[in-house]
Amino acid sequence: MLIKAIIVCLLIFIVLNLFRALPLMLKSNPAEKPASHYLGRRIVFSVIAFAILLVAVATGAIEPNPRPY
Repeated sequence: MLIKAIIVCLLIFIVLNLFRALPLMLKSNPAEKPASHYLGRRIVFSVIAFAILLVAVATGAIEPNPRPY
């Protein structure tokens, strides 16, 4: 259950970084951090979430749905 909570928190953080980059893409202010900072952070946390999912499935901590239909 802890792994699922960690994945959900990572997904929320990914979406939050996406929305933090949105205003920076719409306006150009050189004093603020560039949008690539937040978008790069989003990519890093996406890779971490994917790696956690792969490790959790490989170790049997979570089980994939055997019949998706």
